[in-house]
Amino acid sequence: MEKITDKIAALQPHSNYFSLEFFPPKTAMGSSNLRARLDRMSRALRPLFITVTWGAGGSTATKSLELAELCQRDLGLTTCLHLTCTNMSRALVDKALEDAKALGIRNILALRGDPPRSEEYRDVHEKGNRAAVKEEFEWAIDLVKYIRKTHGDYFCIGVAAYPEGHADESNLGEQSLEHDLPYLVEKVQAGADFIMTQLFFDVIAFDKFEKTLREHSSGVFKDLPIIPGMMPIQSYQMIKRTTKLSHAKTPPDVMARLDAVRGDDEMVKKVGVDIVSEIVTHIKSTRSPSRGPRGFHFYTLNLEKAVAFILERTNLIPAFSPIETAFDIDFDTLRHATNGVAKARRQSSVGSDPHNRIIITAPQTSHPSFEATALEASIPASPINTRANTLAISEGEGSLGREATWDDFPNGRWGDARSPAYGEIDGYGVSLHMSVTQAIKLWGFPNSIADITALFIKHIEGTLSAVPWNEEGLNEETNSIKTQLLKLNKKGWWTVASQPAVNGIRSSDPVFGWGPKNGFVFQKAFIEFFIPSSDWKPLLAKLTSAHIKEEVSFYASNAAGDFISSDSSPNPTSHLNAHSQVGTEHGERSGSANAVTWGAFPGKEIITPTIIEEVSFRAWADEAFGIWEEWGRVYPGRSASKQLIEGCRADVWLVNVIHHGYIEAEYLWDLLLSE
Repeated sequence: MEKITDKIAALQPHSNYFSLEFFPPKTAMGSSNLRARLDRMSRALRPLFITVTWGAGGSTATKSLELAELCQRDLGLTTCLHLTCTNMSRALVDKALEDAKALGIRNILALRGDPPRSEEYRDVHEKGNRAAVKEEFEWAIDLVKYIRKTHGDYFCIGVAAYPEGHADESNLGEQSLEHDLPYLVEKVQAGADFIMTQLFFDVIAFDKFEKTLREHSSGVFKDLPIIPGMMPIQSYQMIKRTTKLSHAKTPPDVMARLDAVRGDDEMVKKVGVDIVSEIVTHIKSTRSPSRGPRGFHFYTLNLEKAVAFILERTNLIPAFSPIETAFDIDFDTLRHATNGVAKARRQSSVGSDPHNRIIITAPQTSHPSFEATALEASIPASPINTRANTLAISEGEGSLGREATWDDFPNGRWGDARSPAYGEIDGYGVSLHMSVTQAIKLWGFPNSIADITALFIKHIEGTLSAVPWNEEGLNEETNSIKTQLLKLNKKGWWTVASQPAVNGIRSSDPVFGWGPKNGFVFQKAFIEFFIPSSDWKPLLAKLTSAHIKEEVSFYASNAAGDFISSDSSPNPTSHLNAHSQVGTEHGERSGSANAVTWGAFPGKEIITPTIIEEVSFRAWADEAFGIWEEWGRVYPGRSASKQLIEGCRADVWLVNVIHHGYIEAEYLWDLLLSE
C-alpha cells in the first residue's frame, strides 16, 4: 500500500527508475496470457510501479479494476489506477475511488479523458440534481480537487502533461507549452503529486519542457517528480497512428530512419529500440536540476520484448542483489532438498532444457527446439527460474523466449485474439477520438439513411477524412478496390474494412509488399460492412447456398448480441431472431480461424499477421456497435440525428465475408454485387 512519491523519495538522489503501463485485454484468453506476462516482467524487470488504464467514460471500469487487483494483490506490484473524469457520473467516480481503496491502491493518475458530453453520461439519479451538477468533471483539475476534498491525502495523485502542448478543438492551431502552463500549475496547486508526460519523440522539446517547468516562477515544479512517457515503436503503422492521435511530432531524422525500413516489421522494431534507447540515454545524461531520481514511464501496449531490450540497453533494470545472485546459483540444488538436507543432483544440461532433446552427431541442429549437438549437451544449463533467465525469455531468447513473445508483431484488431495486445493500440475503450465540435464539423447532422450513405461514400472518395469507425483515409492497397467499395456503399452496405486478393507478389512491392526482402506475400479478399437487416436475410441465404458455402467464410453480429457464422448449424437463418448457441462462451476460441494475409520469406516459417476468427470478430463487434452509441451521443437527446443513429444501430448487422480463392481477384466483389 505504498505511494509512488514515497517510493521515489526512498531512492538514491542520482538513481534511475521506471514504470510500466498496461491495459485490460479485450478477450478472456488475452487476460490469461497477460497474467503470465506480468508475472514474468515483474520478476525480470522490477518496475518501481505499474499503471492500469481506464476506458473512456468508464467503459473498461470492471476490467481495469480486475487487472489492478491482479497487479496490486496477487503480484505485489505498487499499482497506479488511471481515472478519466469526463463523461462519467459522480457516482461512478466515487465507486472507482472506493474500489481502489478497498484493493489497497493508493495511487491515481487523474486524467480528463474524452471531451465532456455530461448529460448523456450523468447517472439517472443525478439529472436535475444541482449538487451533482456542481461536482461535474470537465477538466482533470476538477477530479484532482474532488479526490482531495473527499479522500484527503490518502491517494498519491498524478496528472498528465504534454511536452509539445496539448491539442484539442480550442487550440489545434496553437499547440504549445505556453498555452498549457497555467492549467498545469493549477493542477499541481490543487494537489497533484507527480507529472507523467504524454509520449514524445522530440527530445529537444522535452528538454525545453522540463527546463521551463523547473524554472517556473510559481516554484510548484521545482522538486516535483516529472516522469517522461516513452512509447516503444512496435510497428510503422502503429506509430503513425499513435502520433496522429496524440499530436506528438516525429522529428524528420527519426521519421527518415523508420521510413527506410517501413516494409520490414522486424527492422522497424530494431530501429525503434535504437531510437527510444537514444532518447532515454539523452534524458539520463541531462539530469534534472531537482537533484531527485530520474524516472521513465513506458507505454508497453501489453507487449514485453521491445521494452525489455530498451530497459537493459539503457541500464534501467535494477541491479541483482547479493541474495538474488546466491539464490540463482543454488536454486536447482535447494529445490531438491529433503527434510532440510540438500541432496546432490547432477545439474541439468542445456540439451534437456526445457524438455528432453535428441542429441545428434551433426555439428549443428536443424530443429533447435527438439535437437541438441553433443557440445551443447555437455554445457550445464542455468536454472530456468532465475531472474537472468526470465529476462532472456522476455527478450525472446531460446524456445521459451519465442513462446513467450509469440505475439510480438501485433496487428490491431486483425491479430490473434489470444494476445494481450489484441485490438486497437490505445487500450482506452470505445471512443470517437475527437470532440463533439470536431465530430459535427466532419459529419454534420444526418437526418436520413441517405445522409449516412453519403458520408461513407465521401470517405472512400477521399473528400471526408474520417468516419466513426475509421480515422484515416484509404491506403494505396485499398484504393485498388475503390470502385467495388463505392458500389457496395451506394447499395447502403457501409464498409468499414476490406482488402483485395493478392497472389504471390514480391515483399518489396510498394503497394502490397511487407516483411523482409526477397519474400512473397499472399492475401485473401475480405470485406466487413454494416448491412440493413432486410438485406442481410437474402445475403445470408446466398452465402449458405450449396454452390457458395465452400468458397467463403463469414461472421455476423448485431447490437442485440445475436451471432451467426459459417461455422454455425446447417440452417443459420434460424438464428436471425435469437442468440446463436453455436460455439463457446465469448472470450474462448471457437470455430475456424482464417489467415487472410501470409508471407513466405527466406529462412523463416510462414508468417500470418492477419487473422479473422470468431473470438476477435465478437470482440470487435461489441466495439463497433459501441461506436454507434458514441456517435449518437454527439447529438441532443431528442434530435432527428440521434434517433436516426440509434435506429440504425438497432437494425444493422455487422458482417465479415472472406473468400478463400485468393487466385480469383474478382470473385468476392462479383458475389456481393450480383443480384
